[in-house]
Amino acid sequence: MSIPAPGSVMRGAVDLSSLRNRPQPPAAPAAGDPAAPARPAGALPLVFDATDDTFGEVLELSRTVPVVIDLWAEWCGPCKQLSPVLEKVVTDLAGRLVLAKVDVDANPQLAQGFRAQSIPMVLALVAGQPVPLFTGAVPEQQVRDVFAQLLQLAAQHGVTGTVPVGGAPAADAPAAEPELPPLHAEAFAAIEEGDYARAISAYEQALAENPRDADARAGLGQVRLLDRVQGADLHAARAAAAAAPTGLEAQFLVADLDVVGGHVDDAFGRLLDLFAALPAEERAPVRERLLDLFGLVGDDDARVIRARSRLASLLF
Repeated sequence: MSIPAPGSVMRGAVDLSSLRNRPQPPAAPAAGDPAAPARPAGALPLVFDATDDTFGEVLELSRTVPVVIDLWAEWCGPCKQLSPVLEKVVTDLAGRLVLAKVDVDANPQLAQGFRAQSIPMVLALVAGQPVPLFTGAVPEQQVRDVFAQLLQLAAQHGVTGTVPVGGAPAADAPAAEPELPPLHAEAFAAIEEGDYARAISAYEQALAENPRDADARAGLGQVRLLDRVQGADLHAARAAAAAAPTGLEAQFLVADLDVVGGHVDDAFGRLLDLFAALPAEERAPVRERLLDLFGLVGDDDARVIRARSRLASLLF
């Protein structure tokens, strides 16, 4: 899946106003004080607990480095499955983003501010603005894909700092990632520059050279989605879709925006309703868009499985 620009979807759904200007907590104990936490010199923790009282500091930190927020609770089984995955991926990224863990039971103001209706709920802060990521326990590869997109988004908004990682011996440092194939590297560079047309062209060329290149196929789907929603206004798109209930382009745009905003079931439901409302000879583009979005979200995702089942019933 892909993610939206900071604050673009959650504006109005998230209210952090009561937490932005809280008094700062007492200064941390000085180095050498027995009460001081063990922390490598010059390094900040990559994973830490955030509270109602300390959240102002988290907002400020997000102006330097992207902050992933994990809303969890002790009684939540899926939370306990997801948290180690989040921590592993954040650690592997070696300071390019950090993870703030929020116990919703102990921090009711944060839970209310983020409108946490179900947990685990994962979002990010980029330059103080919320970015929805996903809810529920998801596979590690999906977490890695979403965090990669988050880093690209943060770079587009000038948030490119890192948190120094210290104290670990050199042998424990993550191995350097293998060099990207040239066309993949070109696509990544184009995405960072916001040149989605060039990224699409690079991925299409990679697929022409190797039709079995799964990474290029996934990247092409993601960047096409980013290109389709670039500059789109959600409220205007919804108004246009309401005015044209069987208009393909209007309905497609809202579905794309819903996927970007994490409202996958809403996107699938909209397109399936459109498919059902159209004459048989006009349904092909809707089916193609559904299959495109199924591939983006993942064939094993429960939401895709449900939508595929309904599509099959409409076809036959």
